[in-house]
Amino acid sequence: MESLLFLAHRLPYPPNKGDKVRSYHMLRHLARNYRVVLGSFIDDPVDWRHVEKLRAWCAEVHIEPIVPWSKRISSAAAALGGEALTLPYFRSRKLHAWVKEVVERERIERAFAYSSPMAQYVLDLPRVRSIVDFVDLDSAKWNDYAQRRSWPLSALYRREARELLAFEKMVAAHVEASLFVTRDEAALLSAEAPECANRIVAIENGVDSDYFSPTHSFESPFAAGEHAIVFTGTMDYWPNVDAVIWFAREVLPRIRQRDGRARFHIVGMRPQRAVQALQGDAVVVTGRVDDVRPYLRHARAVVAPLRVARGIQNKVLEAMAIARPTIVTMAAAAALSVQRGVELEVADDAPGFAAKVLALMDPTAGDDMGRRARARVLADYAWTSRLSSLDELIARGLAPRRAPAPGGESLRPATAAMSTR
Repeated sequence: MESLLFLAHRLPYPPNKGDKVRSYHMLRHLARNYRVVLGSFIDDPVDWRHVEKLRAWCAEVHIEPIVPWSKRISSAAAALGGEALTLPYFRSRKLHAWVKEVVERERIERAFAYSSPMAQYVLDLPRVRSIVDFVDLDSAKWNDYAQRRSWPLSALYRREARELLAFEKMVAAHVEASLFVTRDEAALLSAEAPECANRIVAIENGVDSDYFSPTHSFESPFAAGEHAIVFTGTMDYWPNVDAVIWFAREVLPRIRQRDGRARFHIVGMRPQRAVQALQGDAVVVTGRVDDVRPYLRHARAVVAPLRVARGIQNKVLEAMAIARPTIVTMAAAAALSVQRGVELEVADDAPGFAAKVLALMDPTAGDDMGRRARARVLADYAWTSRLSSLDELIARGLAPRRAPAPGGESLRPATAAMSTR
């Protein structure tokens, strides 16, 4: 089998958070047709126990830890040099040396970099055809953050958006193809780099409908008699934090005025202090759980009240797959091929969100929408059909092999290459 270099900014297993769901399925799919050589980082010490699982799928594995305090120092230093702070956070001389060595040793001609900061490892591999999966356009995400935060964070986030966009445009110019999770995200970079538009492609996420199936039996994690409303997600991710705080403070009280047995369960690892502070009679903060499916399966309703959201939300697809009624904001629904009000409910203001949650907490109405939601997932969101386009993309190629990026073997782009627009 032909060897392929797969680089990921976070260990692509287990698929227990948004970016790892996509990287896991990409890796497993490619491992069926290629001898995969994996280079990745670990930012959660718990993930070290999963490395052996990846060795079963990959011909070679190189894993390095991320030490957050050290990486933050590196990122802060980058600010003085006019570089996006994201890049040094995921920069390692050791990983770069390993990439160069394994590409030469294994005569690798194909590389797949998952997430934009990992592109810095393939820009100086002139004999390697590289695809970068940006997933979302991160520079646009930082702009979104800037609009919702006050100074000085708003200024810092705008700077990061500007510098990261320059890097994203440079990557798109030097790799064979750039992937995004939705057409809208792909269109954002196409507008910024029109000369690369014919090599910018959308491959949408799917969902494992067998794993997230209502046919599995789970013991309920909820107290008898309570009406559980569930949110799932990594709880040190700011859009998730913002979402649950808004729901708990603005929406939940309106729900409990009508249904005193309603209780909001925030299910996810690493809850920030602001999230932990929500814990009380009406709110449960679980922290890390071994399996989110019991919480989803026994929920009266699942919510995704994200006020900042990009791409396709895996948490929404998983709730729909397990046949639960799901209420989301317009931002979380925008990329989905669903009939709003039929397979999914959408609301952006607190009174409207509360009303739709209350309506779907009725078991008959909720179960009916849940069945329609699962049918939509089965029709439109199978991973096998989503990833077939990746096979076609690799098979045909979109562009000739390109010269190394400016700066030769340096991991950091030349200053001229970092200028914007």
